Amino acid sequence: MKTLPLQLEEHGLLLESDARLPSIASFVAGTPMKGSWWSHPKGRAIFAACGLLADHPDALITKLVSGKVTYVHRRLWAPLLCVARARETWQTRGLTPKQRALLRRVVTEGRIRADRAGASGRDAAELERRLLVHSRSEHTETGAHQRMLETWDHWAAAAEFRGRKMDPARARALLEKTLAALNERTGAAARLPWQNQAD
Repeated sequence: MKTLPLQLEEHGLLLESDARLPSIASFVAGTPMKGSWWSHPKGRAIFAACGLLADHPDALITKLVSGKVTYVHRRLWAPLLCVARARETWQTRGLTPKQRALLRRVVTEGRIRADRAGASGRDAAELERRLLVHSRSEHTETGAHQRMLETWDHWAAAAEFRGRKMDPARARALLEKTLAALNERTGAAARLPWQNQAD
């Protein structure tokens, strides 16, 4: 059986959990995983596997596929960053004044803790869903989990990633091709954020 890093390399995209698409939960459980994996007998092992892959140098985590936690392989980082940084209409249309203010603050500071910015979880999640920010959960000094929001430039600098520049349309096409192949192989109908906005 292949290890998770090899699964990620093979597929390009690996979900935390999904009933059809390749996912960490299904890989660890040994069977397709429907619903929450937290109560599954292998829930602790799934949690541990997610943590190990999160620390892998070839894995980037964001909510890319159908709004779900998605691990993205390094070979797709350049197109992902290109799309995320493009500030296209699908990313900005319909943002509320609070969401725009939060985005301005993230851009100004580079990285902020969402609760200290006075942001609601809904506003932070919307910016993440539109790929306007990178988001991660971190332990605070009190041991609680808090959402950290950062610009993609800040993330790339921290990851020491200098990807090639490309046209946003070409970048979207590369990501769409990767997901289309997974959909075709599994019978899933997953979508990328800009595909949802096109409706």
